[in-house]
Amino acid sequence: MGQKANPIGNRLGIIRGWDSNWFSNKKNFAAKLIEDTKIRAYLNARINKGGISKIVIERTLGKLIVTIHTSKPGIIIGKGGGEVDRIKEELKKLTDKDDVQINILEIRRPELDAMIVADNIARQIENRINFKRAIKLAIASTLRMGADGIKVKVSGRLGGAEIARSEEIKQGRVPLHTFRMDIDYANVFALTVYGKIGIKVWICKGEVLSKRDLNPNFVSGKNEGGGERNERRDHRQDDRRNDRRGGDRRGGERQR
Repeated sequence: MGQKANPIGNRLGIIRGWDSNWFSNKKNFAAKLIEDTKIRAYLNARINKGGISKIVIERTLGKLIVTIHTSKPGIIIGKGGGEVDRIKEELKKLTDKDDVQINILEIRRPELDAMIVADNIARQIENRINFKRAIKLAIASTLRMGADGIKVKVSGRLGGAEIARSEEIKQGRVPLHTFRMDIDYANVFALTVYGKIGIKVWICKGEVLSKRDLNPNFVSGKNEGGGERNERRDHRQDDRRNDRRGGDRRGGERQR
C-alpha cells in the first residue's frame, strides 16, 4: 500500500488538508473542479520559474481566493506589485469572476519542499548536468536543513542511454506506511532532447504527534518543537559511529 498510494492523498484528513477548499452541489461540482485544474495549469505555465510549490484555491460566495506557495515571491509580485495585478486580471478573464483575490505565501525552507526539490533536479537534468550529481546535491541540502530522510527516483533514458531504466537513491528514513509521518511527495518531468525523464521525490519531515491544523495554508516545519532534540540525538549517533570505526582520536592512537 505504501508503495502504490500517493503519500499526500493517503494522509488527507489525518495530518494534511485539501488544496481545494469549497463546497458545491452535484450540478456545479464538475465545472468547479475543471476550473480549478485550469487555474493551476495556467499559473504553473505563466509563472514558469517562480518556484511554485502548490496552489490552494478557496471559494466563498461569489469570491475566488488563490493562494500561491512559492520560494521566490519577488518574481510573482513583480515591480511595485504590477505582475500580481496582471495575473489577477488574467484569472478574472479565465474564470469569468469579478472578485478574484491572490495571496502569496513564501516558503522559508525550499530544501524541505518536495515539489521545489524535484523541479530543481528536473531543471538541472534539462541543462545536461549528470543526474546522479544533481540528486546527490539535492539530498545533501535537504538533510542539512533537518529532514529525517529523502528518497529520489528517476526513470527514463538516463544520460541519453538507448534503453530506459530507473534509479533510486535514498538517505535517512522514509516510512510510507506510517500516517503520522509528515511525508511530502512530488512527481515532475524533465523534458530533455532524448525524451521525458520522470522524477519522484519523497521527503520525510518527522512525526506529527499533536493535532495538526488541516488548513492547506498551514506551513509545516520540522516536527513541532522536536527538531533540536532529534538533531542532538543524530549528533550522538554520529559520535558512536566514529567510536566504532576508530574515527576518533583514541581509536587513531590505538591503531598506531
